[in-house]
Amino acid sequence: MSQQPPVRSTGSPPARPDASMSLLTNVMEHSLDDGYAEAAARRAEGGGMPRTLRAKLGLAAGLVLAAAVVTLGAAEAQISAPVLAKEREELIDRVEAQTKKADAVERDVEALRSDVEERQRKALNAHGEEQGATVPLLAGATEVHGPGVKLVVDDAKGTDQGGDGPRESSGFSDTGRVRDRDMQRVVNGLWESGAEAIAINGQRLTALSAIRAAGDAILVDNRPLVPPYTVLAVGDGSKLRTAFQGSADGQYLQVLKEDFGIRTSMSDEESVRLPAAPSLIVRTAEPTTADAPQGSGPGAAESEKGTS
Repeated sequence: MSQQPPVRSTGSPPARPDASMSLLTNVMEHSLDDGYAEAAARRAEGGGMPRTLRAKLGLAAGLVLAAAVVTLGAAEAQISAPVLAKEREELIDRVEAQTKKADAVERDVEALRSDVEERQRKALNAHGEEQGATVPLLAGATEVHGPGVKLVVDDAKGTDQGGDGPRESSGFSDTGRVRDRDMQRVVNGLWESGAEAIAINGQRLTALSAIRAAGDAILVDNRPLVPPYTVLAVGDGSKLRTAFQGSADGQYLQVLKEDFGIRTSMSDEESVRLPAAPSLIVRTAEPTTADAPQGSGPGAAESEKGTS
């Protein structure tokens, strides 16, 4: 039995070997989208500028507006510059004028203070020849110099100290800084030990002087002082130093040094010079008359004082 040869169809061409890779082939043959290609061609033909008249007019208007804004800003800056310079010069002139007035007022105050001090000294000298030199000295109205002692009191080097110590106050127990109460005790101890005149950092002390605190600052007659506090006292140097160190106030200062680290030093001086007190208030006492009314009220107390 004979075998029939296979029937071949001649109607369709044979399949390509890469028929199954049509998508990848399309991407490789057309790497740039047709729309992008057309847009790039149009931009190349038009030179990158808008093609329509409206777009061109809008661009021109924007450029003109920007130029106008820049020009206007420059013109305003040029116009306002002289005005600002003039105001600055006027302000400088006002400051200089007020400074001159303040300086003139300060000179007047100093002149009046000197005149008042001179009148006070003359009033103190009017007490008589015997008291003419002693009263101004005790009142602090005149400059004094002579032998004495120099006592320097300074804050501690380290951090705040603890414990109550001799200060007996929680407000002083956590610091190694010198306080107004410490200086009060030092000055009172020097007076008690025989000092004839005392000054702290060049500030002369009188019977009317006050040592107070304002925050962390120590004030003497409302004038702030800064550490170290240098106390100069006129008197017999060796006797004054020995008496002060043996007194209760001297021992108080020694305890502050040992427990709180406050630094102190005391030495005899052959000559110390103390300035006169910057301002004095002269008060005079007058004896009461025999027929003055007696009483126990506040008015009677003021009449017995006889101060003016």
